[in-house]
Amino acid sequence: MKFKKIGVRIVLITALFMPLNTLPIVHAQQEAPAYAKWGILAMEETQKRYPGAKIIDYLHQGREIKGIVTIEKFKLWLKKGDKEFGVFVSIVFVTDTEKIVVIEFQETDR
Repeated sequence: MKFKKIGVRIVLITALFMPLNTLPIVHAQQEAPAYAKWGILAMEETQKRYPGAKIIDYLHQGREIKGIVTIEKFKLWLKKGDKEFGVFVSIVFVTDTEKIVVIEFQETDR
């Protein structure tokens, strides 16, 4: 009986001094935003249009619904050599079918 009490005390004392980083960490699984697949497409098409340029920043600027089409808007910041510049990318697609109508690019220095 005496050994049982000592064993319980050792377990409790050990648990009190156990570092927190040894405890299991549970990460919440986040759902990808609705625009994620369009952002990937915007980056892929920008890489095709500007080969050799590196995309160094990405911003989703919003979604606009106009009748039967949706427009996803992005701003990408690129670097090619010593030059840095922005590219606005608009992906226009049929809302119901997600069939792409057009992808538009517009360069900017800001």
